[in-house]
Amino acid sequence: MRVITTSGADEPARVYLADLGAGRLVEFVESVQPPLPRDEKWVLLVSTLLGCPVGCPMCDAGGDYGGGLTADEIFSQIDFLVRRRYPDGRVPANKFKVQFARVGEPALNPAVLDVLRGLPGRYEAPGLLPSVSTVAPRGTEGFFERLAEIKDELYSGGRFQLQFSVHTTDAALRDRLIPVKKWGFSEIARYAENFHREGDRRVTLCFALGRDAPVDPAVMSDHFDPELFLLKFTPLNPTYGARRHGLASYIEPDEPGKRYEILDRLAEVGYRVLLSIGEPEENRIGSNCGQLLRRHLDAPEKLPDGYTYPLERRQGV
Repeated sequence: MRVITTSGADEPARVYLADLGAGRLVEFVESVQPPLPRDEKWVLLVSTLLGCPVGCPMCDAGGDYGGGLTADEIFSQIDFLVRRRYPDGRVPANKFKVQFARVGEPALNPAVLDVLRGLPGRYEAPGLLPSVSTVAPRGTEGFFERLAEIKDELYSGGRFQLQFSVHTTDAALRDRLIPVKKWGFSEIARYAENFHREGDRRVTLCFALGRDAPVDPAVMSDHFDPELFLLKFTPLNPTYGARRHGLASYIEPDEPGKRYEILDRLAEVGYRVLLSIGEPEENRIGSNCGQLLRRHLDAPEKLPDGYTYPLERRQGV
């Protein structure tokens, strides 16, 4: 693997664009969460596919799908970031989060399971916390069965995070925002009930919330147990996909103290609700969810509010 372009800084985040050989390009990210130092929390976001076949309209990673990465290719991203900071493989962070969420739907690649099995023995990292973010495509039931087994075997007691991307309770709109055959709410809820054990983290339902995307507390209560699920709300980040499809964010990233009625209503019916905005600089870097540095480099007309951080070009792309 050869890193050819980077964007960002040691704080809050840096994106790496690398060539795996034969022009197969992959992206991965390392980030911190100011004011927390790196030895308190360090987050890696790695790719699992070359592009993504799902094609969510707010995400720049869709299209140009080139198949799944091997376990070695996924590990090469993690190894690069770990050895760059900690050559001896000892990661001192109290929370060392490895998130399979940069490019690609992880449930479409069984190699992710091999990486999850190999992670604990690969580094000396007592704070290791893997995180799988998924839209739960149909036909991946075997992946999720094995995922539950691996979690129970290697990551019990709250050392694993499972996130389902939901975005809205409107079924027709959800199909447009996640244009692939996928589990319904009842299937997600049933799986989570079987997946969760005492001491585990709550299963997260993620909403990258658009202005016209309803979230009905009654629908949520009908399907999702507030004792089992955490609701996480994030802005729609500035992406070429969001601009092309006319999508605008309900959450205002420049107003971190703003209150939102729908979040309050969900809290009133018993849900634990997390508003996750992050650092505004990450939009400039291109490290936020839905962003893709490669898409920016290829775009003839650049976004005015994203990907504006200076690039370090190590080689021509």
